[in-house]
Amino acid sequence: MTRRLLLRWAAALVAAWPLSSIKALALGRSQATVLTSGHLATLRAVADVALPSALTTEERGEAVTQFAEWVANYREGAEIGPGYGSPRLRTTGPPPTATYPAQLAALEAAARAGGAESLAALAAAPRRAIVEALLTTPQRVTQLPARPSGVHVVADFMGHFFHGPVGYNLAYRAAINREDCRGLAGSESAPAPWPARQGGR
Repeated sequence: MTRRLLLRWAAALVAAWPLSSIKALALGRSQATVLTSGHLATLRAVADVALPSALTTEERGEAVTQFAEWVANYREGAEIGPGYGSPRLRTTGPPPTATYPAQLAALEAAARAGGAESLAALAAAPRRAIVEALLTTPQRVTQLPARPSGVHVVADFMGHFFHGPVGYNLAYRAAINREDCRGLAGSESAPAPWPARQGGR
């Protein structure tokens, strides 16, 4: 991989970035974001290099499906639980997803700038390089949000996974099943080991 090729990818990402801001203004922050089949194909290509190799191809695909469902089902103004120690109910703000389509398009544009037909057509190493460049250009993403925040579609997707049940299970190698309530029965026992397996990359 040459420095010239990396610079070309970075230039493609920077060129596409203003489009995301323009599209966000055109759509309006309160309008629901629609991810097309093309967007989901790009996300699956991202998942192959951004999610743990311990996952199977089907599990990475399920992570994409769950994220897409979150995007589709987001509703501004929906009631959410109060924060810890607060008696006040909270509501969701404007969708943080308006820039997603343009950011996914920027990934594909960078792949084409490198001579590939699509992001999915690239081998893992150059595909990962594009994703990493996108997370550091023009602003650097320094942490994964616990809840999608609009920082960037890739960071939001990764945060959605790693802060979710499967992400926790993989991190601790145990069936914590973070969003399930196990009840008191058996609560004195440690969670069962999470099965380790080789993914299908």
